[in-house]
Amino acid sequence: MEAAGLFDTLHRDQDLIVKLNLSWSLYYPACSTEPWQLEGTLRGLIDGGFDPKRILAVENKTVVTDPRKGARLIRWLPVLEKYGVKFQPLTEVEWEVHKFEHDLIRLPEIFPQGIEIPKLYIGKQILHLPTMKTHGHTTTTGAVKNAFGGLLKEVRHYAHKHIHEVLVDLLMMEAELHPARFALIDGTVCGDGAGPRTMVPVEKGYILGGSDSVAVDTIGAKMMGF
Repeated sequence: MEAAGLFDTLHRDQDLIVKLNLSWSLYYPACSTEPWQLEGTLRGLIDGGFDPKRILAVENKTVVTDPRKGARLIRWLPVLEKYGVKFQPLTEVEWEVHKFEHDLIRLPEIFPQGIEIPKLYIGKQILHLPTMKTHGHTTTTGAVKNAFGGLLKEVRHYAHKHIHEVLVDLLMMEAELHPARFALIDGTVCGDGAGPRTMVPVEKGYILGGSDSVAVDTIGAKMMGF
């Protein structure tokens, strides 16, 4: 975290959203944020001077996952409790239609009545905790795709048809919403094959970190052979 510049990017005197990654409510290697990935991150943040009361761990639902069930079965909850960090399902917060300054490419067409985002996201810095794995829609997935699960409601599967343009929209949305962004991608055990769920685990032994989501995802894709 220190070597990748996290403490030069994220600010200790501001609230921090930790965006977890839940691809399946059951545990499967490399599928979702690993419990050791979460613990190492929280320990590093708190040892580095971040107040656990100002850290909020969040995750959303999909048509096939439930955030509270996933947090329990993937063993996030004992880790969060140990470090005094609250878990907040995004299904239980206020969402509002947000008017973005930049012209987005595809999302306004998919959601013509307005793009709803979690109200608590506005003006807060964010830390993404994805894993290094393949993905049926995006070929590989990591930091950029992790924003997809937080910034759009569970009906976001409507965006899969235009996912590559939507990922660009997400980058522009994050640039407007968050004063600072960082990603720590767990590549200790990676997922190959039919991602993001039924994958073949591959031991890789790396953690990627950076403030540029495109850069860390590019390195992750290269490490996976693309």
